[in-house]
Amino acid sequence: MQTSDFMNTPGFQEVEHTADCAYRIWGQNLQELFTQATLGLYSLAGVEFVQPATNDEKVREIQLQAIDAESLLVAWLNELLYLYESEALVATKFDILHLEPTNLHVQFTLVPVRKWQKYIKAVTYNNLSICSTETGLETTLVLDV
Repeated sequence: MQTSDFMNTPGFQEVEHTADCAYRIWGQNLQELFTQATLGLYSLAGVEFVQPATNDEKVREIQLQAIDAESLLVAWLNELLYLYESEALVATKFDILHLEPTNLHVQFTLVPVRKWQKYIKAVTYNNLSICSTETGLETTLVLDV
C-alpha cells in the first residue's frame, strides 16, 4: 500500500510519547475522525468485550456540546472512559446521528467488558489540534495513563 493510499483510508496509529500514550488519527471528515478515535482508544486499551446475548446489550443515546471540535472529541472519548469505569461497559456499535464541530448526538450499543489491559485515566488536550490535510482531517491524541 502506498502512502497516499494509506492516508485516503480512515485510521489510527500509535505514536511515541515520552510519558503517556499517544495515537494519531485521520479521516476524510469529522465523523470518520471520531470513529477512528473511538476505535483507537479501545485498541490501545486492549479491550476485549463479552459477546453478548441480546438481553445483555444496552442501547443509549448521548448528546454532547463543546466550544470546538477538539473539546467535543475529548468529551466523547472521556465519556467512553467513564462508561467503562462506572459500569464496566464498552460501545461495540455506534451511530453518529448528528455531528457538527460543537455538537454530537450518538446512539450506541454497550456490552460488558471482558478485559481492559491498559488503564487510561483520561484523554488530554495536550497539543490537541484538528488539522485539515489534502485528504481530510488529522490529529494526535494524548492519553493520560
